Amino acid sequence: MSVDWIVFLSLAVVSVASAIGMLLSKSAIYSAINLIINLITMAAFYLLLGAPFLSMAQVTVYAGAIMVLFLFVIMMLGSEQSSGQNLVPWQTPLSILLSVILIGALSYLLLDRSEFLTSASKIAQDFGSPEAIGLLLFNAYLLPFEVIGILLLAAMIGAIVLTRRPKRLDEALSSGADQNLAEDTHATD
Repeated sequence: MSVDWIVFLSLAVVSVASAIGMLLSKSAIYSAINLIINLITMAAFYLLLGAPFLSMAQVTVYAGAIMVLFLFVIMMLGSEQSSGQNLVPWQTPLSILLSVILIGALSYLLLDRSEFLTSASKIAQDFGSPEAIGLLLFNAYLLPFEVIGILLLAAMIGAIVLTRRPKRLDEALSSGADQNLAEDTHATD
């Protein structure tokens, strides 16, 4: 069994375990952390496949920006207060073991890439480069790209319409506040 297979299998174990942990966790924060771990292992899979641009995009966009938004929403909605008493006894040792496996696999991928590069030499030189991804996205997949753009625009407009208050309500609230202020000043006189 080669080192690449050992790295792949260890990443697969971490990926599946973090996905299961995300689904089974009772805490929203722990679920989000398990999702971050899963997204990082996906980035490691992209590195293993020889696509460093996709790997960094995965970390930057999903594990970075999107997960910050998820955690912000979780905190704004008020997650449950976690205490040390709610922990399952096997949860801490398992998380330490999976973290060590993930760090070891990522260290191998990032530091000792000699075997990795020889196995990836069969892939075209521009595979996974920003230029190749852009050409593929805007040539072969232009229609789905445009449809997704229109769908996201419609979702954004829908969110704005749903959260906007009607003018009459705003006027009633502001005039009501003015009347309350006037009544308060007359009451103090």
